[in-house]
Amino acid sequence: MCVALAVLPAGCEIIDYHPYDADFRGARDINARNVARIEQACAGRTHLRFAVISDTQRWYDETAAAVRSINGRGDIDFVIHCGDLTDFGATREFVWMRDELEKLQPPYVCLIGNHDCLANGAGVFGKMYGRPDFSFNAGDTHFVCLNTNALEYDRSVAVPDMDFVRADIRAVSDGVRRTVVAMHAAPYSDQFSTNAVELFGYYLRLYPSLQFCLCGHQHSTTVFEPFDDGVLYYECGAAKRRQYLVFTLDEGKEVGYEVVSY
Repeated sequence: MCVALAVLPAGCEIIDYHPYDADFRGARDINARNVARIEQACAGRTHLRFAVISDTQRWYDETAAAVRSINGRGDIDFVIHCGDLTDFGATREFVWMRDELEKLQPPYVCLIGNHDCLANGAGVFGKMYGRPDFSFNAGDTHFVCLNTNALEYDRSVAVPDMDFVRADIRAVSDGVRRTVVAMHAAPYSDQFSTNAVELFGYYLRLYPSLQFCLCGHQHSTTVFEPFDDGVLYYECGAAKRRQYLVFTLDEGKEVGYEVVSY
């Protein structure tokens, strides 16, 4: 009897993991790590300049160009990514995009987008970036980052999480003089829970001196006012449009707003 043996080269990786598992190498808990950097670097400051990107998904070359552009400025304190890091929620997509964003010189935080929730994407996001709802202080400004992708969850999960928002409002420190709120999908968009829209707007107005809100999702760069209450929402276009936003907050001055094409 003859036995055929397949000889495999030593050291080759022959196991291919499921594309939606949460097993990956490299940086984890990125938001917590970078929040610590932001809070330390901005402590006591009343002047801030930060950039906003969103919906980088499958546009890796464009994202790499945005990273180079932001790094080349030298005046950005931190970066907020408004979600949709991936297209299908696959682990490799998270890793590929993370590896591009890790080249940013300023610290960055990422929100979860609706595409990031597909399959086991929410689990991968949790390990790589952290909780879907979080907040931090940069100098005298409180930044609130919220999961608003209600369509991707069943009713057993509160999206947006009003309990988090109420607790966060109560916990705002005395040194905070203004607030900025970021999310992926804005109120009245297809992802946002219609039952929560008015309550959401009401609670956001309870934050100290709400300046404006940030969002992505619709892939266009625009400014709108969903509640007719004077609170503007700045939407950042998808990376395919090769644009990002820059905001400047300074004591006693109007908000500086810039659309950067790269």
